[in-house]
Amino acid sequence: MSNLAFLSLIFTIFISTSNAISQCNGLCKTLNDCDGQLICINEKCSDDPDVGTNICKNNPLSVPSPTNTCRPSGTVSCNGIHPIYRCSPPVTSSTPAQLTLNDFSSGRDGGGASSCDNRYHDNSERLVALSTGWFAGGSRCDKMIRIRADNGRTVTAKVVDECDSTGGCDEEHAYQGPCKNNIVDGSIAVWRALGLDTDLGVVPITWSMV
Repeated sequence: MSNLAFLSLIFTIFISTSNAISQCNGLCKTLNDCDGQLICINEKCSDDPDVGTNICKNNPLSVPSPTNTCRPSGTVSCNGIHPIYRCSPPVTSSTPAQLTLNDFSSGRDGGGASSCDNRYHDNSERLVALSTGWFAGGSRCDKMIRIRADNGRTVTAKVVDECDSTGGCDEEHAYQGPCKNNIVDGSIAVWRALGLDTDLGVVPITWSMV
């Protein structure tokens, strides 16, 4: 085998391996090629600007933790292409997440009744919906979580619903796209208790089980 052919073979193997090993700045073709919360941008696994991750920014040469093996299970087309997830990052004593605003009352943007009790709720209650992986098939229903905002304030809230990461774009989901896999979807009472501006729509927080 000539040197040129040998180098070509090595390069081909390298490209294939890079696609299979999802990491910061690793080569990719689809969302499924990138691990954890990384997405494929310009054929490189990168931080998701919509989620606000800083995995690659903070450590551009690092490989995502092997404990976080959550990958998209596909995509759905709804006002653009969105990844769908059946998993979420591991829950710890300080789990990074994005807090979004949800309306748990009837006929509003929260869609159908809450998954835990098939009821609607008053938004004066401190309530949350969790991404599919964190919702864990309803095993966290009616349990309390503690949420900490970047301003140092904390609040406890009750899990009453799932923020569906596996589907959307229908009446049940108020014709919204699927949730990302790191969402804590809180009532306005949660936002007010944390002293947050609801006009922001999405803010970084950490959470844990109480």
